[in-house]
Amino acid sequence: MAQDEQRMTIGWVGVGRMGFALAQRLLDAGHDVSVYNRTRSKAEPLTAHGAKIVDRPVELADRDVVFVMVSASDDLEDVTIGPDGLLTASVTPQVIVDTSTVSATVSGKIRRAADDRGSAFLAAPVSGSPKVVASGKLSFVVSGPRDTFDRVEPLFAELGRAATYVGDDEVARIVKICHNVFLGVVTQSMAEITVLAEKAGVDRAAFLAFLNDSVMGSTFSRYKSPAFVNLDFTPSFTPVLLRKDFDLGLASARELGVSMPVAALAAELVTIAINTGHSAEDFATLLLEQARRSGLEMTPEDVEVDDGLGTTSDG
Repeated sequence: MAQDEQRMTIGWVGVGRMGFALAQRLLDAGHDVSVYNRTRSKAEPLTAHGAKIVDRPVELADRDVVFVMVSASDDLEDVTIGPDGLLTASVTPQVIVDTSTVSATVSGKIRRAADDRGSAFLAAPVSGSPKVVASGKLSFVVSGPRDTFDRVEPLFAELGRAATYVGDDEVARIVKICHNVFLGVVTQSMAEITVLAEKAGVDRAAFLAFLNDSVMGSTFSRYKSPAFVNLDFTPSFTPVLLRKDFDLGLASARELGVSMPVAALAAELVTIAINTGHSAEDFATLLLEQARRSGLEMTPEDVEVDDGLGTTSDG
């Protein structure tokens, strides 16, 4: 651990499924971490790992670096410039790192507020899930002042495997939105071909094993294969959150004059999945909706499937 990094005090805002796993990773690495979560009880288990829990975001204002991971743009505004926000005290964090997936407009608003108060701001949305965090394979895309990125990079390295610096200001936001739009489109396409193979008489496990070993296989297709084979839709990312990102991506496309017909259709199919009751499950339930539209009733295959992260699922 570098000496400058070791001296940093860290704050963490937002400990949902992802935020909890990431804050725990910093605590287990020996860092001094104080945590705020809107529902305090969800943060309390982190005290067993050495965390200090605070009741308001402003109580983290004296931390060197504060990470934020919240669900939406309004939440980011609330915890930074809202009542008792990070930027409302006489002192402010040296660096605020927002790892949420929010709009570039709101991100820019918070960046300007941070600049006015003397805090540096990094947009650093993530790609991964709690299971990916546990495997050490989380990745960040980061934009903001390059010297600030260089200072925080050792912490990114402890949180995951890669942090890609893409430029100034809010460009990391559009990179992450493009990533999540692709996530939805690929999952819908994967659902369609899996249903086609199964309706033709091929076991899902066999089909996906072939796909994953072919040139079309990917880290993502391997990661989602256990859910597709065993129909375990424990949420890592819900259709509601995915629809939010489609909305952000399609809004950017309209603003920039980019035609995205495939993405627009996939967004409609995500909305259908939500409206048919799949709002709280993992977005891999797009598979079930594709099967329903195709007249196929799916059942779990209950076989071990490698997720590409060093673990297996047997349903």
